[in-house]
Amino acid sequence: MTESVPSKSRLLVKLLVTNIVATIALGGLLILAAGTWNWPQLWVLGIEVTLLNLGVQLWLLNYNPALLAERLGSPSQPNQTAWDKVFVVIAMVGTLAWFAVPGLDHRWHWSDVPVWLQIVGAVLIVVSLLSMVLVFRANSFAAPVVKIQAERGHSIVDSGPYAYVRHPMYTGAIPFMIGMPLLLGSWYALIGSAVTVVALGFRAVGEERLLTKELDGYPEYAARVRYRLVPYVW
Repeated sequence: MTESVPSKSRLLVKLLVTNIVATIALGGLLILAAGTWNWPQLWVLGIEVTLLNLGVQLWLLNYNPALLAERLGSPSQPNQTAWDKVFVVIAMVGTLAWFAVPGLDHRWHWSDVPVWLQIVGAVLIVVSLLSMVLVFRANSFAAPVVKIQAERGHSIVDSGPYAYVRHPMYTGAIPFMIGMPLLLGSWYALIGSAVTVVALGFRAVGEERLLTKELDGYPEYAARVRYRLVPYVW
């Protein structure tokens, strides 16, 4: 059984709408929390994230439209594991709370992050988002939810970044989780970043239980590639 992939024009419209909605929602949340839009770091964040996301997705539209369609799919899917559906809901709520913290920090001046660290934060965001290209080039099954993609011929991927860690998408997300609070000048938002990294670790373990049980060759792959997120650490 093979999947039906939407046309490129439909995918283009969907990715544009998705990016516009996400930018307005998260940007609006930050502005409301901060009580102002006179916040240069916020505009730097919005511009770099929007442009990089669009760039990566437009590249993926031509490189692998089936994967882009998968990435733009619903956060709740019929063949998704039940525990991951709960995880995704909690993650969405947690993301909103996490984004609100830098805004409140800016409003009440809780933190004093040096300018040079804010610049480092901006660079980390670029590194994080561009790392997704390496993941998507290697793995045509990099879905946003935990499931077995039998309809797409799901198989083991052990090339590219997957030769070093078993969950390079999560690894690539870590610089963003550090970079966003630094760029926006919030030490307190780093607490949410730490919680998110731990949550991704738990999700990785749960995902591996499914893959070990239902995806041929995964136990052997896990034996070859020992680390989940960070080489020589875990």
